[in-house]
Amino acid sequence: MKLVILDRDGVINEDSPNFIKSVAEWQPIPGSLEAIALLCQAGYRVFIASNQSGIGRGLFDFDALFQIHARMQRAVIELGGRIDGIAYAPEHPREASERRKPAPGMLRDIAKRMQISLDGVPFVGDSASDLHAAAAAGARPILVLTGNGERTKNDHNSADIEIYADLLAFARAEIARLPAAAAA
Repeated sequence: MKLVILDRDGVINEDSPNFIKSVAEWQPIPGSLEAIALLCQAGYRVFIASNQSGIGRGLFDFDALFQIHARMQRAVIELGGRIDGIAYAPEHPREASERRKPAPGMLRDIAKRMQISLDGVPFVGDSASDLHAAAAAGARPILVLTGNGERTKNDHNSADIEIYADLLAFARAEIARLPAAAAA
């Protein structure tokens, strides 16, 4: 099974220091939804693992989160792709559980549900917490330069991490790595 796990804010959609609190504030990064569709069309299962502490901070509720995710799902479906599952950690950082990145809980939960090892599975993120979660879970850390990616690249020892301009660049490179028969 080919699997890829993505962070949401800063990778799929524009991020905000004030949090993405509503469908109106959710804006996809150019090419990101197309990237998900391309991955799906190449046989990948796509999952999301996202910290959503705005819930724990009282900035928005679960209904708002689910509306954002429904909008994202519809937009990906319109392009011929799908998101197989969305894991999220809603707690405030002061009350962090094993699920909240940089802990690997969300990634491990996805692996358990799919009954696979995360060895070699790309986890695409834009922050140090994404990179740390990937490493702790045994996944392949991927950094994109959208969202907080540029700052993360400058602040983090990224010598051993694959770096791409954005999710679309990653998707194209990942698909190009596949044997010809697997990409068809």
